[in-house]
Amino acid sequence: MSYTLRDHTADVAVEATGETLGETFAAVAEGMGAAMCENVPEGGDRHELSVTAGSCEAVLFDYLDQLIYERDVCGVLPVDHAGEVVEDPNDWRFTGSYRGVPLSAVTARDLKAVTYSEMDISQTEDGWRAYVVFDV
Repeated sequence: MSYTLRDHTADVAVEATGETLGETFAAVAEGMGAAMCENVPEGGDRHELSVTAGSCEAVLFDYLDQLIYERDVCGVLPVDHAGEVVEDPNDWRFTGSYRGVPLSAVTARDLKAVTYSEMDISQTEDGWRAYVVFDV
């Protein structure tokens, strides 16, 4: 899995790839963390989370939005993401975990929100690719 930060007019975008949707979602989350903080220290506890939504795009949006909530409410920078995506007949589910580094231990830039603007999730020959724009 990998990610690349992309410049976007007044915002920041993350382009990510992975062999599975879960790896790709985790790579987008890693990119989101990198957009907020360049140097992440060791330490922090593992946190689990699960998100369900009606579409693949909606579950990615809700997952990333939940990570921003975790940052704002729990006071941690979510890093070292892992998870899996499962499609059921009626919905999509992301289940995974992250390491929460206390915000007091990092110098983090504000990232306001995830957006649906230009969001793309597509299957490739090597797995999956996602493109997500964040409002800064």
